[in-house]
Amino acid sequence: MPKMIFVNLPVADVEHAAGFYVALGAQRDPRFSQAGTVAAMVFSDTIVVMLLSHAQFANFAPRAIADARAANEVLVCLSAESRAAVDASVERAVAAGGRADLRPPQEMGTFMYGQNIEDPDGHVIELMWMDPEAMTRGQAPA
Repeated sequence: MPKMIFVNLPVADVEHAAGFYVALGAQRDPRFSQAGTVAAMVFSDTIVVMLLSHAQFANFAPRAIADARAANEVLVCLSAESRAAVDASVERAVAAGGRADLRPPQEMGTFMYGQNIEDPDGHVIELMWMDPEAMTRGQAPA
């Protein structure tokens, strides 16, 4: 079995947050979800975002829940297949209750492009496209 990553996020409204992550391309796995309490949002065979109500998150976390709007707790980065896919994901995320005006898009020449968005609970998600071949050819950012 390949290693998996589970990103566990405390959210105020599990169902609202789940809609936001569906807009980013995740699929809800009903086997590991419970309405209003937990939503397992699957991005790939190895990446799952677990959305937990504050009460449920507190069962697993040894510390108080951070205010994601006041401090950076983590920066989750999701890859996209193109620059256009990054922009389209941002549009869908905003339509699903996210915020995209956190900072200007990151233009890194011909090999990388990204934008930051905020989910309904203030967690920052970076959407990024990268051309690894351009990076390995040593092309400097424009």
